[in-house]
Amino acid sequence: MSIHSHVIQLATCRQFSQRFQMDVTRTAFGTWNGGRFMHYGQPLEDAQWIRVAQHAYQRGIQTFLTADVYGNGQADEILGRSLAGLARESYCLVGAVGHDFYSGKRDGAKGYPRFTNPQLRRPQDYADYLRMATEKSLERCQADRFDLLLLHNPDSTGYTSDAVWNGMDRLRDAGLVERLGIAPGPANGFTLDLLQCFERFGPLIDWAMIILNPFEPWPGSLILSAAVTHEIKILTRVVDFGGIFHDDVRPGHRFGQSDHRAFRPPGWVESGCEKLDQLRPIAERHGLTPLQLACVWNLQQPAVHNVIPTLIQEIGDQSRTIQSKVDDLAALPEVSLDAAALELIARVGDNAGCMHLKGASVEYEGEPIADQWKVSAELAEVGRRWSVDPTNDLMYRMAKG
Repeated sequence: MSIHSHVIQLATCRQFSQRFQMDVTRTAFGTWNGGRFMHYGQPLEDAQWIRVAQHAYQRGIQTFLTADVYGNGQADEILGRSLAGLARESYCLVGAVGHDFYSGKRDGAKGYPRFTNPQLRRPQDYADYLRMATEKSLERCQADRFDLLLLHNPDSTGYTSDAVWNGMDRLRDAGLVERLGIAPGPANGFTLDLLQCFERFGPLIDWAMIILNPFEPWPGSLILSAAVTHEIKILTRVVDFGGIFHDDVRPGHRFGQSDHRAFRPPGWVESGCEKLDQLRPIAERHGLTPLQLACVWNLQQPAVHNVIPTLIQEIGDQSRTIQSKVDDLAALPEVSLDAAALELIARVGDNAGCMHLKGASVEYEGEPIADQWKVSAELAEVGRRWSVDPTNDLMYRMAKG
């Protein structure tokens, strides 16, 4: 049976499945928190990190997300230690596989190659790799299944290959995962690629992760209508906009030498703080902290069902504790913003054209690489079907804050 026939069959029976235990909840805790593996702020030692993760669980955060490539498996292990002894049905475990750190060689800051790299294996071997990587990740997490498994930062093959998604589907058939999803990255973009992937494999995909927050609605919001159509739920990361919505990254803030945020355009902190000050009356009117305002805005967007901000222990004596940021997220209320508030946020947060995007791009002319390739005629047609013009809607225009 071809994958296209299979996805139609799956779409019919998916709604009747009783296998699912816990789905992804509104709030989630990621293993990149605390700078342990992703070089944000002050890195936490193992014991500190475990205490913070357990604090999140105790405060009611029930979804925990890891990726096997973080620390070459160390993130899986520390999360497994954090959740050891808890009833498995009391939390949702989300994994991510896709970077081959088992047989691939790291290429400096570019990281490890995707498992679909033709120098590593052939398409007929994709399923075996996915099963191996998933089983090893589960073993490190001290779990027998993922409630959701994401295809992590795929290259162009990952978005389009029947062999990849057949392999992902076989993991569900084997009982290793309950749901399947996709997590583009690591940078922003991949709009046309996600739209094409939704069209080809939508019935297999339960969740997709994108970057989204009130100051970065572009380009993530361009895929939301397609997600609604294909009944795909959206997880949103970088909800805090590099820490601005935690309200302890202010003008003059000192970033560590390896902190990824230090490579953002000059002035982004000052600009972000100015924007936040314009939104404070909205937060105060609704009894929300700045982070909660960002989360509420995200959750009010079509198809968005989850927020997973980066929780950072910033450098400096005036910084908030990471535990207080966990408490902020855990206390997220169920409120909605009115039309006037949404209009103001849209005006203040407009970032269209503010950066060069990854994935399929009309600005890219070279041979395909891990996170960049040309816009094909097929992708351009996909864009037209979803009213996304790659020349007008996915182009860098000018430097913005």
